[in-house]
Amino acid sequence: MGTVTAYETAAGKRYRVRYRKPDHRQTDKRGFKTKREAELYLASMEVTVARGDFVDASAARATIGELGAVWVANLSHLKPSTERTTEIGWRLHVRPRWQNVPVSAVRHSDVQAWVSEMRKTRGATSVQRAYGVLASILDVAVADRRIHSNPARGVKLPRKVGREHRYLTHEQVSRLAVAAGEWGPLVLLLAYCGLRWGEAAGLRVQDVNLVRHRLFVAQNAVEVGGEIHVGTPKTHKRRSVPFPATLTPMFEQLSAGKGPLDLLFIDERGSYIHRSKTGKGWFWRAAVEIGLGGLTPHDLRHTAASLAVQSGANVKAVQRMLGHSSAAMTLDVYADLFDDDLDIVGARLDDGLLRTDVGKMWANRGSTPVRPLERLPQPGVLSLPRSGPRGARTHDPRSRNSGFPWRRVRARECSLG
Repeated sequence: MGTVTAYETAAGKRYRVRYRKPDHRQTDKRGFKTKREAELYLASMEVTVARGDFVDASAARATIGELGAVWVANLSHLKPSTERTTEIGWRLHVRPRWQNVPVSAVRHSDVQAWVSEMRKTRGATSVQRAYGVLASILDVAVADRRIHSNPARGVKLPRKVGREHRYLTHEQVSRLAVAAGEWGPLVLLLAYCGLRWGEAAGLRVQDVNLVRHRLFVAQNAVEVGGEIHVGTPKTHKRRSVPFPATLTPMFEQLSAGKGPLDLLFIDERGSYIHRSKTGKGWFWRAAVEIGLGGLTPHDLRHTAASLAVQSGANVKAVQRMLGHSSAAMTLDVYADLFDDDLDIVGARLDDGLLRTDVGKMWANRGSTPVRPLERLPQPGVLSLPRSGPRGARTHDPRSRNSGFPWRRVRARECSLG
């Protein structure tokens, strides 16, 4: 329990509230003009401590720079490529603007203004990454009970416009492989197995099963800042990927004279291959040579998905081949590849409709104009001809000249119920 005590000042009597924080250290707050105000404040502090909602005012004075430095230092759980881009977002965008701002002084409107200002000179990806760093630091401040809520959450962000997928045909893949020369096998591997570049770079001889025509993807050799970092695949899940039996001699040639742990693809130094550089690498030159300028190695991963769908693979098989975390993700990324499924749905619905009396009725009409389906009488409702002036032609929807084939409808459908 806390206490409320009075003390004298030049302005008159004032009241002091003493209470203990969750760590059992004593603190106080002074300056209350009435005892009632002091007692209400003490009661509110005791409730927040009991609920676990207590926020220490001294802890709220910590700056974004102080908390951010600790947060960035603890990113070892991320993949090297993600860790690097996150550190860049912190160093170039978040720290210059927010490092001297206490977490308690961050306002939602200030964060929105900062995001809008960045959008003028930066792409949506860079803006979202920088915002994510700031929001994550403030999440930690909330978890540490420095602030009650995260003022960065709910900020409107620019939308990323995804790059349009490019899908190659079998013939284009063949031409690209020929133009790539000694790197032709790597082109065929990427285009028919859908591996990421780092996964292909990390393949070893023991990962190739020539009998089952499978590749075992167990590691990822990704290039970050000019250095190769070897780790698990992107989703941390190993997987088995099929390859066309026609490529078996190619893999036999790549494995010839190598041990089980030797790399399938090596550079001139006998180490992991680096990504072909845009504008001057072997991949860029081969693509330009066959008229596919702007093509990237990742486009071959899209091509593998496209060729798999064309071969009749379902979305679950494509997900397993590409190593996506879920089939929903595969559908989100490659929804355009499954457009033909809508035609199949329409055809199957048509088959079901044709088995009904109404379906047969419409099918028999051919191209003759007919009236809409709402003219069909509902069960229990008698449709009568409308009356009109004497001598005028009245419209009877049941007449043989009405344009609607009522005679074909079963009597039970026109009954009074």
